[in-house]
Amino acid sequence: MELTQLRYFMEVAESQHMTRSAEKLHVAQPALSRTIKRLEEELSVPLFAARGRNIVLTEYGRYLKEKLAPALSSLEALPEDLRTMARLEEDTIHMNVLAATTVVTNVIIEYKKSHENVHFQMRQQSESELYDIGVTTRLPGAVAHRDDECSFSVSERIFLALPAAHPRADEETLALHEMAGEGFISLMGSRQLRFICDHFCHQAGFEPKVIFESDSPAVVQNMIAANMGVGFWPEFSWGRLKSDRVRLVPIEGPDCRREIVVDYRQNKADCARVRDFFGFLRDYCMERSRKERERTR
Repeated sequence: MELTQLRYFMEVAESQHMTRSAEKLHVAQPALSRTIKRLEEELSVPLFAARGRNIVLTEYGRYLKEKLAPALSSLEALPEDLRTMARLEEDTIHMNVLAATTVVTNVIIEYKKSHENVHFQMRQQSESELYDIGVTTRLPGAVAHRDDECSFSVSERIFLALPAAHPRADEETLALHEMAGEGFISLMGSRQLRFICDHFCHQAGFEPKVIFESDSPAVVQNMIAANMGVGFWPEFSWGRLKSDRVRLVPIEGPDCRREIVVDYRQNKADCARVRDFFGFLRDYCMERSRKERERTR
């Protein structure tokens, strides 16, 4: 079946008059009759029956009309639907966020207050390259990186998070190797952060014993607060602790830091919205990073 055949059928089914239908469709009446005849042959059923000088739908014809009407209506709306999708796509910023999810979410909330028509789609796919803005993390100096108009990075200090009841919780600093016998509460699903924290432990000479994992920083905090274990806390990404039952202790030598790297790809013909949000995100991160440095001096 061809789309033209189905459209011709629907018109004849509505008028039940071959000549009037041909005039409305701007085709010759014999050509219209041949098209309907070919459709009946393809379906192996009669769709119309003669009644005097007019034609009427058969039972098969009525069934086809009933099923075809909504489908054709959807097809006719499809071009405008696609144009609408294209307009929405231009207003959508696709993000692949593998680090600092809490920070990025807060920035989006702030940005939306003055840009209601801009939409966001956030994914966490380590192998994906289908994004406008990507946020990832790595060890400092792991890859040469240069900040420019399409990319920037901020350095993030990672602390030890200890239950307030822990005997070492009130110390000014702790050497990481002193935690070798502790059970660690870890963030599940964040392979990049887990790799970096494991790297720090290996540098300190031990393999971390992970006793509990969650995909929520809040759950990690609650488990540490309940004295179930210790953990790592990237303060820039996860924010300040909101519990007096957990203490953040700086790690002494080596300096446990990671880099948060943000870049945008010029995938769209019009990147103005992406560039604007990228600039907003960069200003937010740089200001927050500056305040964190001043606070920890």
